[in-house]
Amino acid sequence: MVGYSEGMPDFGGRVLIVTSSTGIGAATVRLAAGAGARLVVATSDGPSGWELAAETGAECWVGDLLLPTAADSVVAQCLSKFGRVDALFNAAGLSGRRFGDGPLDECTDEGWEVTLANNLKIPFLMSRAVIRRMLQQPAGEDGQRGAILNMGSVLDDFPEPRHFATHAYAAAKGGVAALSRSMAAYYAPHKIRVNVIAPGLARTPASEPAEAHPELGPFLKKKQPLSDGMVDAEDVARAALFLLSNDARSITGAVLRVDGGWSVAGA
Repeated sequence: MVGYSEGMPDFGGRVLIVTSSTGIGAATVRLAAGAGARLVVATSDGPSGWELAAETGAECWVGDLLLPTAADSVVAQCLSKFGRVDALFNAAGLSGRRFGDGPLDECTDEGWEVTLANNLKIPFLMSRAVIRRMLQQPAGEDGQRGAILNMGSVLDDFPEPRHFATHAYAAAKGGVAALSRSMAAYYAPHKIRVNVIAPGLARTPASEPAEAHPELGPFLKKKQPLSDGMVDAEDVARAALFLLSNDARSITGAVLRVDGGWSVAGA
């Protein structure tokens, strides 16, 4: 099991569900475990999920998160082990390029449907199941019932037409931001916080080949100058844990960009 993570918020036994076992999700699980969180990893990737669980001591749920019964199943496993759920990080998602996402006139029906399902429907399903439980459970010592963090994207507000003209993905992430703001407004009186983290292009197993691309690699160095290219997944994870922790107890409805300068760079 991983050890204490210096400089991280103290999760002190709080219960966190993370819907990914690779990339930013995996980095978050590792840091959260080191900060004292009790964890459930929900993933469709069994090998990486079980490996991460063995490394961190997390519970592991493996299955298709798009199934109608999946979200309730994840929450049920969490409750059977820990008795409550304090936080949810909807980290799962995908690029729909291989399914046909692209500029609107080229985007296929499959590209649109698969991209919105994985990037918008899964957060909806998971958030609904978790909020239903949070509304039933007593508030914690901090007076709050829970925190939800949804995965957005810098492309929502800062599109890039040359290399990232994936319009279904942009629509999905825009939907995530709008849904999260509405949730934040409605559930604040119930002491449930909802925020969004919006990374630039982060270094994950799926995106690493882009660094070697003859055009994209140099472009990212200019577009994300703070990170000199791709943002480290752990940098996003650290920001995510802040928003999920008690240190952010007065923050809701926020979109935090961790983009290496993408949103302000002129490249």
